[in-house]
Amino acid sequence: MHLSPLDYVVLAAYGLAIAGMSYAVSRRQKTTEDYFIAGRAMPGWAVAMTLMATLISSGTIVGHPATVYQKGLILLLGSLTLPLVLLGVARWIVPFYRHTVGMSAYEYIGARFGLGGRFYSSLGFIADRIFDLGVTLLTTAIPITIMTGWRLESVILWTGAFTILYTMIGGIEAVVWTSVVQGGIFIGGAILIAARLVFAPEAGAPGAVVSAAWEAGRFSLGSFELSWRSLFDTTQTTQWLFILAYITNWGRRYVADQHMVQRYLIARSDREASQGAFWNAMLCVPIYVTFMFVGACLYGYYQRTGQTPPPLADDVVPYFVGQHMPAGIVGLILAAILSASMSSISADLNSLATVVNTDYLLHFRPKCPMGRQMFFSRAIVVVAGALAAAVALLMAPKSGASSVMERGVTVAAVLSGGTLGLFFLGFLTRRATRLGCYSGVAACLAFTAWGLLTSPGTRLLDLGFNFTLNPILIGLCGHLVLFGVGYAVSVLFGGWRPENVDRLTFWGRSARAPTANVEAKPVRTAP
Repeated sequence: MHLSPLDYVVLAAYGLAIAGMSYAVSRRQKTTEDYFIAGRAMPGWAVAMTLMATLISSGTIVGHPATVYQKGLILLLGSLTLPLVLLGVARWIVPFYRHTVGMSAYEYIGARFGLGGRFYSSLGFIADRIFDLGVTLLTTAIPITIMTGWRLESVILWTGAFTILYTMIGGIEAVVWTSVVQGGIFIGGAILIAARLVFAPEAGAPGAVVSAAWEAGRFSLGSFELSWRSLFDTTQTTQWLFILAYITNWGRRYVADQHMVQRYLIARSDREASQGAFWNAMLCVPIYVTFMFVGACLYGYYQRTGQTPPPLADDVVPYFVGQHMPAGIVGLILAAILSASMSSISADLNSLATVVNTDYLLHFRPKCPMGRQMFFSRAIVVVAGALAAAVALLMAPKSGASSVMERGVTVAAVLSGGTLGLFFLGFLTRRATRLGCYSGVAACLAFTAWGLLTSPGTRLLDLGFNFTLNPILIGLCGHLVLFGVGYAVSVLFGGWRPENVDRLTFWGRSARAPTANVEAKPVRTAP
């Protein structure tokens, strides 16, 4: 299809608004504290919006409806666990980080286990985020290409370039305030698509598509089988495994990933940071539910109208929008897809620059002048964005290749590296030592490699003792392996622990002022 002049006007207005906000904010960026954590001056509601925009991406707009269209509400219950996870995060994790680190989550790992742990966790984050950024760019470009006919490579390059530009100029404050605008846009886009489907006259009476979807089982939650056999079923994932996987994923993101931890640090008080973390869940869950509802309604729509749906479930949202939404609204929904992507990408780019500046530049050059730090940080945004675009181009669909998401899950399982287990090894136990940390990391890497190479779905080796469980358990077990091996080695063989170990664990939280607005100085990384 071709966009109307009104659609181009809407897209241009969106681009100008984002560019203008970034430029206005850039005039206040004087130090790395301003650039990376906004001087710790953001209100709680803005923290909630930027956390939500960091989590919601083009995969939510395209991927969630496609899953429901194909298999029903199998991901709903997992998504509903987010508020439960964030209750604990808001109560214990947010205040802990605000009184333990300066800018980077991996300062804590360094203080608890030394430079090796800090570099391992930060390098894992850098690799994971660059890869994920590439996948986000690609999953954004595919629907836009379907809706407009523009070349995939061109969409990847100009989307990446524009996001790099406003992130580089405006820093974290630009990311926050543009996320507020972008969040409003994709919430509006979700409501418009849902309303168009529910009240589609060509499908019959209002709500007819919902009835058709119900009758076709698109509101089914999937299998609730709870048995030993279900753990080894590689063809069907039960709700219990989905829930475990989601809880683990939420925990890793909100406890151990810099792009979330950094958002806790920008709030002007501990109370507002904790409130922002929890209310983020109250924003995300309705958005997930709305897009899942859209997927069910799309199935009912094509059943009721008899129209030919797209051959691939992943194309169902952009195909419907391009064919059945009016001029102007198409441009708004395109802006919603772009905003979901750009808000996630900009947040990740800024957090990558934070990690490289804090964990590497300032470690090797602790007296680096502020002006050079700012130049270096902006350069990292450009480099990381360029690498992400390269990943997107390399991951572009090719004839005979596995799907983008299938390849993405495989790589992401390797790059996560048990970081949640590593954090909890330090946070929950006083006895964990540096030797235990390194042993746990080695065991986790060996286990993950074994699981991926011998799993039934991706088996490249047959060792006689292969991984036979459902592949979704590889990532979950990796965190448990790191924690379990790390703790056992620490207890059996001892090793180095920091002198202030109580202050660096959950059990020593009384050593930190839990409600103070004046932040404690970050702890020093052990050599």
